[in-house]
Amino acid sequence: MRVLVVEDHPVLGPAVRTHLAREGFAVDLVADGDAALESLAVHGVDLLVLDRDIPGVHGDEVARRAHQDHPEVRVLMLTAAATLQDKVDGFELGVDDYLTKPFALAELVMRLRALGRRPTTALPTTLRWGSITLDPFKREVQRAGAPVTLTRKQFGVLEHLMRADGGLVSAETLLEKVWDEHADPFTTAPRVTVSTLRRALGAPDPIETVVGEGYRMAADA
Repeated sequence: MRVLVVEDHPVLGPAVRTHLAREGFAVDLVADGDAALESLAVHGVDLLVLDRDIPGVHGDEVARRAHQDHPEVRVLMLTAAATLQDKVDGFELGVDDYLTKPFALAELVMRLRALGRRPTTALPTTLRWGSITLDPFKREVQRAGAPVTLTRKQFGVLEHLMRADGGLVSAETLLEKVWDEHADPFTTAPRVTVSTLRRALGAPDPIETVVGEGYRMAADA
């Protein structure tokens, strides 16, 4: 899933980005409210990690506009303000969850994965397609009951294809959702990752290629 981190602290911001990337998220980092709103408008963001006190447009206004203009985006606000009223105010703006500074990176990951299971339209906790099951929260994949070990990018690609429920997903969409804004738009990374994912999942091939258009889960997977 694609996460936008809005944090102006020169150490905390990069640390959060690095940790989330290691946990399999596609992560973009910006340091002010104006850049956050621009990124929300341009990129397909799934989760927003939002520091409340940021330069430019205040975090409260970013949260309000994210809720208004991008209702599909789940918002987790980071704040040093821990009073009940502060949290009530944030929830009224459309914030989905709160994390008070200082916080443990492991807890941030768990909260984001929990939010990822609560999209605008309800999805099952475990995704299933044919003989394949995928648990986004536990980061586990099985085929015909046997565990399958995948890299972070392979897992992200498979999750996105399974969430499409048989629909066609372009290489450009995979690049946007599984990688980040710094990825070369001409890279062959999605194609290579799909190829290695096929080998990891084994026969019969669970992924169908539609030449010139993209990929989808095969009907007989």
